[in-house]
Amino acid sequence: MNTRDHCLALDARDPLAPLRDQFVLPAGVIYLDGNSLGALPAAAPERIAQVVREEWGHDLIRSWNSAGWIHLPQRVGDKIARLIGARPGEVVAADSTSVNLYKVLNVALALAGGRRVIVSERSNFPTDLYIAEELLRARGGELLLLEHDQIGPRLRQGDVAVLMLTQVNYRTGRLLDMAALTAAAHANGTLTVWDLAHSAGALRVDLHAANADFAIGCGYKYLNGGPGAPAFVWVHPRHVDRLPQPLAGWMGHASGFHFAPGYAPAAGITRYLCGTPPVIGMAALECGVDTLLAAEPLGGIAALRAKSLALTDLFLRLVEQRCAGHSLVNITPTEHAHRGSQVCLTRAEGAYALVQALIARGVIGDFRAPDVLRFGFTPLYLRFVDVWNAVEHLHKVLASGEWKDARFNQRSAVT
Repeated sequence: MNTRDHCLALDARDPLAPLRDQFVLPAGVIYLDGNSLGALPAAAPERIAQVVREEWGHDLIRSWNSAGWIHLPQRVGDKIARLIGARPGEVVAADSTSVNLYKVLNVALALAGGRRVIVSERSNFPTDLYIAEELLRARGGELLLLEHDQIGPRLRQGDVAVLMLTQVNYRTGRLLDMAALTAAAHANGTLTVWDLAHSAGALRVDLHAANADFAIGCGYKYLNGGPGAPAFVWVHPRHVDRLPQPLAGWMGHASGFHFAPGYAPAAGITRYLCGTPPVIGMAALECGVDTLLAAEPLGGIAALRAKSLALTDLFLRLVEQRCAGHSLVNITPTEHAHRGSQVCLTRAEGAYALVQALIARGVIGDFRAPDVLRFGFTPLYLRFVDVWNAVEHLHKVLASGEWKDARFNQRSAVT
């Protein structure tokens, strides 16, 4: 049954429904863009105000010790570790995804025994490719961009240093098999770097079970850390103390407050820190991660994943039923094992304008060039009735042709 009443019934018996109260959600808005920017945790404004008023305003520099500012990267990192199959002391929250990728790629190449080829998907997120390309330009080497089915055969040539992949593709929502691809890489002497930007907090990630080598990810998508939130980095214990990362800063020093000349890297993942942590942003990120950890008594990531799949299944069925004949093409895998927590549709004509018309109706998704309408499904706060209503709006936008209005066809800086 795909009726609005059926969706309301699903919401009424949803064990995760109370988690929605953890967020500030504007009235009249259906938010399908948590894969780009998570919603505001209700606890974040007061926590940020506490940091500003009390810890900074009153205690001033003493808060590095009294409020534990100095340990925020490790404290928040330990919480993120619970979501990605890492252990305490293996993750730090720091810098941006791009900066952390630069760190781990440098180390991975240094460990690669003279190999200088990085393999990635042609459709990987561009910033990852830019970082790899410029790193290889400076160090010498080659970035090979392949289709998914070309990766295995290319690894078998035995000259690839690093396989760099994003677990969930940002354009298609395709979920890669981390364990299988990592095993294929290792069988051919290749190290793996995984970008978890579209998977951490959305589905079960188990870095140790997959035997991955390096992982990075951002804090502002499914982790709900706010715009520009700190990212995170994980390095397998077998690698973490072998080499220093290239951005030698005082927070990654073994004894930063000795202020000694010469760099000595800290032990463990702390060496992957660089500069002073952004305390206000880190406090907001901790609130965001806490919204996910609140699901643990209700089944944790497994329960969130089950609801995510149910929401995306419903969306796909409703689009097929209500929007047939309007040239929408689903490019997201229908198989659960290959689907992340988003659905991506393409349309040759008017894809950008369709997204803008939906936003004007309060249904917020986003557009990715050249023709992708992208919708993210965050089970912490999204309801089944929201999915029903979103597709009804999509049907009306298509049927009425309102997307052809000139105001919806004017490109903004951010799409």
